[in-house]
This record gives sequence, C-alpha cells and structure tokens, in this order.
Amino acid sequence: MAKTIFNTTENSNFILNMTEEQYAKLASRGLMAAMLLVPLSTLIPEITDKASYAISAGGLAVGGVICMILALIAIIKKYIRGGAVIPVCAMALLAGWAVISLINGYDTNISLYGYPNRGEGFLAILFYFGFFTTAAAIKREKAVETLINGVVAVGAVNSVMSLIQIFVKNRYYDLASMDDKVMAASGLSMSPIFLAMVLTLALSAALIGFVTSENKKRRIVFICAAALFSFVIMFTYSVAGICGLIFSAIAAVIAVFYFKAPKVRLAAVLASAVPAALAVVLVYAGAIGNITEYRTYDGRIAWWADGYMRASASGNFNSAVVNIDDPVDVYTYINEKTMNIISKNPLTGTGPEQLAFPQVRAMNGKAEIEDVITSNTGVFDKCYNEYLYTAATRGIPSLIALVLALVPSLVMGYKALRRRKTAGAFTVFVLTLGGVLMFFISCSSIPYAPVFWSAAGIACAGIETEKEKRASGKLAKKALKAEKK
Repeated sequence: MAKTIFNTTENSNFILNMTEEQYAKLASRGLMAAMLLVPLSTLIPEITDKASYAISAGGLAVGGVICMILALIAIIKKYIRGGAVIPVCAMALLAGWAVISLINGYDTNISLYGYPNRGEGFLAILFYFGFFTTAAAIKREKAVETLINGVVAVGAVNSVMSLIQIFVKNRYYDLASMDDKVMAASGLSMSPIFLAMVLTLALSAALIGFVTSENKKRRIVFICAAALFSFVIMFTYSVAGICGLIFSAIAAVIAVFYFKAPKVRLAAVLASAVPAALAVVLVYAGAIGNITEYRTYDGRIAWWADGYMRASASGNFNSAVVNIDDPVDVYTYINEKTMNIISKNPLTGTGPEQLAFPQVRAMNGKAEIEDVITSNTGVFDKCYNEYLYTAATRGIPSLIALVLALVPSLVMGYKALRRRKTAGAFTVFVLTLGGVLMFFISCSSIPYAPVFWSAAGIACAGIETEKEKRASGKLAKKALKAEKK
C-alpha cells in the first residue's frame, strides 16, 4: 500500500512513494536543466547592452532552487549513503562556513548575492551544494548518460555563440589591449578563461563519448562537437584553454586502450589537433582581428578585459608592477598578493566575492562600489587558483571543506570506475579530475560550477551494475519471503 501524509491522495505524496529509479530520472533531468540555464540566461546580456549579467545569476538561481528541492528529497529519502556522506557533509560545511564569512565580510549584500556581473555569493555556494547532493544521490547508470549529454550540450551552446564572437563581434573581448584586436571567444560563460574551463569538460566528454559509444549516430555527434570545441577553445587565448585541450586528448587516448576500443578511434586526437591547428593558422594568416601571431593573453583578458572593463570588479593593472603580457608573472603576482590577504584574515576571509576590498586604497563613501574599485589601480578581484581564492574570500576552514569534498569525490570516482568499468564511470571520473586540476590554474564561475559539481557529485554516487542490481533484487525477495513466514 502506498504511503500517504494526513490521509491525502497517493498522487500528492509522490515524494514518499518515489523509487530510486524515479528519483534518478528526475534528478538527471534537473541537473541537465541547471547546467543549461546559466548559459541560456547569459544570451540576453550578450546580445543587448540593456541587460546586465544579473540575469545569468537568475538562471543559476532557478536551476539551484530545482536542485535544492531534489537534494532535500534525497536527504529525506536517505539516498545519500556510504562514502557519499563525507563529501556531502563537506559541501554542507562549505556552505555553512560561507555564512560565517558573510557575517564578517565587508559588504553583506555582495556576500549574499555576489558581486554585480559575477554572482558567486553565498546563495551560489548553497546552490552548488544542491547540485552536488542531487547528483550524489543518483543510483541509475542511464542518468549518467543524461548528465554527459548535458555537459556536451553546454559546450555546444557556448561554442555556437563563440563562432559569432570570433568572426563577427564580441562586445567585451574584441580587444586584448587598445592596439590588439584578437576577437577572443567567451561564449556564454562571461569570460574566455571561464569558457576554457567549460570547454575542457565538454571536450573531454565528447572525445570519450566518441571513443566508447557503439552507436554510430552518437559517435558522429560527439566527434563533430569535439572538433568544434577544439577550434573554439584556442580562441580563449589562455593557458587554461591549452591545458584543457591537452588534458582532453590524453583522456581520449587512455579511453581507447582502457576499453580496448578499435585503434581507428584514436582519430579522436586528430579531431582535437586539426581544428586547434586551424585556429592558430587563421591567426597567423591575419584572418582574425589585426594580429598575426598566436599567443596567450591571460593577463589582459582576466584583469583588463574581464575584471576591469566588463565586470567593473578590478582596477586597471599597474604596468610598473606586473608584466601583463607574461602569464607566469601575472599569476605569480596575483597568487602572492592573495596569500598575503589570507595571512591577514585566515579564519573567515574577506567575505564571498570581496577579494578586491582589502586592496582598495582610496574610498569614496558616496560612489557606487564599481566606481570605487575601478578607480584603484592594481586591484584585482579574482585569483586564478580556486584553492587560494576560497581561502582568501571564505577562510581556511572553507578551503579544508573544499578539499574534503573533492578528494573523496576523486577517490570514489576511481573506485566506481574500477567496479563498474563503464564509459559513464570513466567519463565522470575524468570530468571530476579535470575540474580539480583546473582549479589550480583558474577559478570557479557560475557558468562552470553547475557542470563541475554535477560531475563531482555523480562520482560519489553508489550506482549499481546490472549484476549488483540482480543480486540486490534476489536479496529483497528473500527478505520479503522471510517476512511473510
């Protein structure tokens, strides 16, 4: 007999009567929707200057609320079991300590909602908990396929927009300086560097999908998507983009040998290399912007074009202090200053998304915060190392919680791969590993986080193989018979 609450109808109590199979189907679709909502919402501010990127944060909020409800269902139904409990608790601690950081931050409003045009305040962190927990409760192999399709779809919508930006116009990233017209791609990810992170995961999923799928149509879709992602990722002109391309190609080669796929599927590497090389050739041929040499523009993109010009979250760089054209110098300088900020407030940090605040020297109390920060030369708002950034903005306890969420996710993802030996398990482990490594050379953003935290959550999920399901079914039948006796 179906369970009910207060003698209500069975249909109104679908949560109580929901099976793990039904939950997995619902959760995978909810996660896919959440991954797509941010880029689709970002389409509006990308095509009109009359809308702000607050709309993107709105897309995150809609997806986040959906997944918070699903996460609550998972907790009520006790779907979070075994090893998944530790990383889920760590994510809860990450969100909980963000409240302490919020209370002690410089600006409560920014702590809560995030900096304007960024949107990664406490509420975003809470939604990340929702994505992770929802994914960690999934117990259905088919749901993994839905997640992978979602990751590739996110890459596709970003890449289509990127082609327009590369060959027509990109409002914020046409210029890397007043002299260099580079036509950098940011897709629907707000920044070329954030796009590089998204495409790293999407490219990995597409290449592995091509290598492992036995469905010809899916292989065609995956290889075409991989070629597109490889071409676009080069126009992020970033260290993250190049590293992501290499990582994805290595993952595809390993997949060929791990699954003993036909060696002809090593063509996946060519599907990455040829479009990437074509992108570089176009730059050297003078077909893109006004440049005739390909190089990375990390400093100019991250600090000047994104932080200063687009988001108004940073001051202009000081060329007397940092060589903006040398990525090593830029990242070293930012990391060292961030570590100095950590040392001054190691417990609660600056407050979510307030890394720039302790760097501000001149403050006009009547001015808008964007005007205050942009008027202070040498101020930056992002450290492109998520681990340092987390410690600086939300304190070392948050960093510990982040590590306690990521390390078990990696370990459990690897164990799941060894146990299940499926393409889905391999892809999820690669996406989680890629995200963890990317955090050393970049930082979180609202377009990237739903994709990564969904993958990391599924890495922790106790998905059963068909053999394990049959064994569980037999045990359940035996238990039922014993009950009747």
